[in-house]
Amino acid sequence: MRSPLVSAQWLHDRLNDERLRIVDCRFSLQDPLAGRQAYVAGHIPGALFLDLEQDLSAPVRPDRRGGRHPLPTPEALAETLGRAGIGNQHFVVAYDDPPAGGMYAPHLWWLLKWLGHDQVAVLDGGIRAWQKAGYEISTSAVEHAPTTFRPHPRPEMVVDADFVAHRPPGTVLIDSRAPERYRGEVEPIDPVAGHIPGAINRSWLDSLEASGRFKPAEAQQKRFEGLEGEIIAYCGSGVSATANVLALELIGKPARLYAGSWSDWVSDPSRPVATGEE
Repeated sequence: MRSPLVSAQWLHDRLNDERLRIVDCRFSLQDPLAGRQAYVAGHIPGALFLDLEQDLSAPVRPDRRGGRHPLPTPEALAETLGRAGIGNQHFVVAYDDPPAGGMYAPHLWWLLKWLGHDQVAVLDGGIRAWQKAGYEISTSAVEHAPTTFRPHPRPEMVVDADFVAHRPPGTVLIDSRAPERYRGEVEPIDPVAGHIPGAINRSWLDSLEASGRFKPAEAQQKRFEGLEGEIIAYCGSGVSATANVLALELIGKPARLYAGSWSDWVSDPSRPVATGEE
C-alpha cells in the first residue's frame, strides 16, 4: 500500500512531472483569507490553491445540519477539481503549514480518497519542511488547463449522525479535538461544549511532531494502542479528524469519518452531550 506521505525531496525531484498536481491547502479558521494571502506571498513552485470553505466544502445550511464545513457532493467536488486542472490521471500532493495548520492537507487527501482517487499524498512537514530543505518559493500564479475529474465515490468511508447515534457495540469513536474542548471546559467555535457520549479523546495534534511531520508508526501505535474493531473519527467540522485518519492509516488501522462532526451533532438539540472524562 502506498504511503499517504511524501517527503520534500521526493516532491522536489518530481516538480517537472506533468502528471503532478501540487495543492496549497493553507487556511485559518480565525482568518479565512489568511491561506490565500500566504499563497500569494509565496508557495511551492507549480502549486495551485484550493480554499477550504470556497472550494472544498458545501455551503453551510441555515439549520447548521451537516456542520460548519459540510461535505460537498461528489459531483460538485469533482467539478471543482476539474476546473482547477486536476483529473483522474494526476498524482496530487497536498500541503499546508503544520503543526497547528496541519489539518488541511490531510482533509484534501481524505476527500480525494473518498472520491476513489488513490493517487494522492500529503507533503510530510508541509511548506516548512520544503523551506527547511532549502528549496525555492514562488510567487508566480499557477493555472492549469481545465480537465475532467470523474468521481468514483466510496460511501463506506463516511458516516452520519444517525449512524454514530446507533453505532454497533464495540465501535471506537474518537474525538480528535483538543482535550479541553472534549471535556467541555471551553468551546471557542460551536454553540455547545462537550463531546458525543462514549467517545474517547485523541487530539489530532498529537499525531504530529513539533517539526510538523507525522510521528513514526511506532509512536502512532502507542497513541492508538488497544483500539480494535471499527473506528470512527470526528472533530469540530470534519477537517482535523482527517489527520487522525491518516495517522491510523500509517499503522494499518482503517477509520471512517463522521464528516459533520461536533458542529453537526449539536445542530439537533435532542442529541445527548457528555462532558468531563469518559
